[in-house]
Amino acid sequence: MAHKFIISILVLAFASSFAAAQSGRVKPSESPTPSPERPRVIYQPTQPVTKKKDPDPEATPPPLPKIEDDVLRVNSTLVPIPVSVTDPYGRAVTNLKLEDFNLRIDGKAAEVSDLFTSDTPVRLALLFDNSSSVFQAREFEKKAAVRFFKRVLRPEKDLAALYSVASGVRLEQTLTRNTSDLIRALDSLLEPKGATKLLDAIIEASNYLQDYQGRRVIVIVSDGEDNLSDSSLAETVRAAQVNNCQIYVVKTTEFENYKRTGNRQGNANIRYLAAERRMQELGAQTGGAVYSPIDEDELDAAFARISAELSQQYILSYYPQDDADRPGEFRQISLSVKGASNLTVRTRKGYFVPKAVKQ
Repeated sequence: MAHKFIISILVLAFASSFAAAQSGRVKPSESPTPSPERPRVIYQPTQPVTKKKDPDPEATPPPLPKIEDDVLRVNSTLVPIPVSVTDPYGRAVTNLKLEDFNLRIDGKAAEVSDLFTSDTPVRLALLFDNSSSVFQAREFEKKAAVRFFKRVLRPEKDLAALYSVASGVRLEQTLTRNTSDLIRALDSLLEPKGATKLLDAIIEASNYLQDYQGRRVIVIVSDGEDNLSDSSLAETVRAAQVNNCQIYVVKTTEFENYKRTGNRQGNANIRYLAAERRMQELGAQTGGAVYSPIDEDELDAAFARISAELSQQYILSYYPQDDADRPGEFRQISLSVKGASNLTVRTRKGYFVPKAVKQ
């Protein structure tokens, strides 16, 4: 009898608690209404991403962005030749026509098939040295790079990517036309530390750009030192030339030295000279240039000059003749403007014979 009485009390207590819970229940809030318009994404992962990871080298590359504007389409037989022409005062000459150029390949006259102007879209990879050797000037270099992105990228036409280079090479932002994404990636860079794999980074960036149509440009912000790469300078130059990449370097050695010591005299040690030679060779062989700013104004001006040059270039199209059975051989390029010996012409020094297109 006592047991039945206790059970009755427990049943009543449970019923009271259940009723109280029902009367005090709060209706779950609805999910927030999604934004009616989302920014366009160049590459959307197929799996949810919970944290930023290094790119998988085995993964399928992102799809090519669709660009409706005039695009220089590089097939496997075309050799694009970027050309910058200046007068004796250093001013860009922008009114030349196809017939004004004299092209020679291995010393023999060659025909230029087409001429593209600076309207051709740019596919650019910025390699930002984030090793311990660039600590002094890093913040201003980031600000200058932001201004460069804002100046050089043309909406609906150009694409840019960002790599950080230290003991490892990291693709911080895939090719995008969204300047805000690039700036956010720059602001999110970790503190500089470690060694520098610069040559490996250049090869990785040139291989990345090869899948994209347009002018392929690599801009390096670094002191040029490399103490960790597996690749040689010759292998790096070859990769850039095979993938038709033009390399510009904003070399920060003098800037770093001035920030640290207040001395405007360059550093003449062996490491500095080796880095200088590497950067000059990369620029000369690919038709780019090397800038060595000494202070903030010159650093900003270096980015401005690269931006201006990209907007004033010619791109000549050359289709190699009688080279189909010699893929991989190197050919020297010589280019001049007919009847204008006072003009300075800067272009790539050569190319490797591409594989023929299978019909």
